Amino acid sequence: MAPVSDAALDSLHATATEIFTGALAACNIASAFDRRLGFEGQLMHRLLPEGSGPDTIDLSAYKRIFVVALGKAAGPMLETLLDRMKRRKGLRGICCSNQLPEKRNWRFRYFEGGHPLPNEDSFAGARAALALLRKARKDTLVFFLISGGGSAIFDLPLDPQVTLEDTIAFHRLLVASGAPINEINTLRKHFSAVKGGRLAMAAPEAVKISLLVPDVPLRSLDALSSGPTTPDHSTVSEVRELLSKYDLDEKLPAPIRAFFARKDLPESPGNKSWRPTFLPKLPWADAARPRHMTSATNMSGEDEAFRDSVFELLLSSHDLVENARTLARKAGYHVVVDNSCDDWDYAAAARYLLERFHAQRARHDRFCLISVGEVTVTLDRTPGAGGRNQQFALACALDLAQFPGEHLTVLSAGSDGIDGNTQSAGAIADPTTVTRARVFGYDPAQSLGAFNACPLFTALGDSVVTGPTGHNLRDLRLLIAEKA
Repeated sequence: MAPVSDAALDSLHATATEIFTGALAACNIASAFDRRLGFEGQLMHRLLPEGSGPDTIDLSAYKRIFVVALGKAAGPMLETLLDRMKRRKGLRGICCSNQLPEKRNWRFRYFEGGHPLPNEDSFAGARAALALLRKARKDTLVFFLISGGGSAIFDLPLDPQVTLEDTIAFHRLLVASGAPINEINTLRKHFSAVKGGRLAMAAPEAVKISLLVPDVPLRSLDALSSGPTTPDHSTVSEVRELLSKYDLDEKLPAPIRAFFARKDLPESPGNKSWRPTFLPKLPWADAARPRHMTSATNMSGEDEAFRDSVFELLLSSHDLVENARTLARKAGYHVVVDNSCDDWDYAAAARYLLERFHAQRARHDRFCLISVGEVTVTLDRTPGAGGRNQQFALACALDLAQFPGEHLTVLSAGSDGIDGNTQSAGAIADPTTVTRARVFGYDPAQSLGAFNACPLFTALGDSVVTGPTGHNLRDLRLLIAEKA
């Protein structure tokens, strides 16, 4: 087969990039607010499907309104809420994100937390939020605006003897462990003073509304930013099993190892004897106050703090993948969506998706396999520059090299615009990636083994660079084929 032309490759790269960026652009926080919530004077409506009518909350029924915004989308979420909600009396809040918004409100305190590792502002933002929430009473309405990245951006150890340096080492160990996000966040929940429901516990009497933009599987929404406002049903026993499973005990800083070894290590808030599925959308009452999150018969002790809690999903990876599907179909591709490798090891995910891709593409002139979610990378050495998306793309490049002359491309990129410890969102691979990399002096297999994919893709001009997007809806993978 004749070598594929530069123009054909350029066209495939451009198509993949346009689908990714177009799908991301359609996931607009302001429009998501307007699809879910309506504001009319002092009334806020939850917009329900046609025929069921809106449920309403009267903001004037509350003496004070507090807002705690945390995560990568904290700035856009807060700006949109303040723009829609005209009420200003008694309004105060905290905004903690990895990037300070240009537009700031004097009623709020802003903190630039660290990501992927916490920093001083991560601690300061968490302390400020706890101090604010402890002022909440029955006449207080609290909005929690929660998005991905909050586990590092917004954190504070439960044990005051644990330092920031210890916390950074803890987060670094978890990220490198290869554990899926739900297990990582089980450990974070029991470590932190603001995770696993403890943030909500700081305002037990207040009515609480959590608006969510998750970067976790929809089946595990209580893992979003390690569940600061949701009751946690993981246990201390599970924490200790995970520490052993991933051989973390001896690697932990001494103060954290001592904390987890305590016989009186506190359980996170939440009734451990029953484990209902956490639902992202819960019914609102006809009156001003929301209905209970769970029935009173299922509540005891600390669960009472979650009694007046409502959760609303604004955007998710579902929106991202559906937008990508629409754009790919408009471009003339037969589209298949397969999200089954979510939280798999990157190499296993690459093998699985490529096997499906090669089996399906032979049947269609233009074919696009779409996959959303995150893969894991287990680090057994100090990594180079890269992230899970570039690692996945490079693994795919080694496979695609077996098909010279064919019109194939793979894009893998993070919707937050950041992949690992780089400024790239991800990368694009094709059948010529390996050959071109060697011309530039790179050994792709060696780069893969050293977790150092970013320099290779940067040299080839095949990095996906968007800059910070203001939210995180997980990663998008596109495997595209066109018959020559």
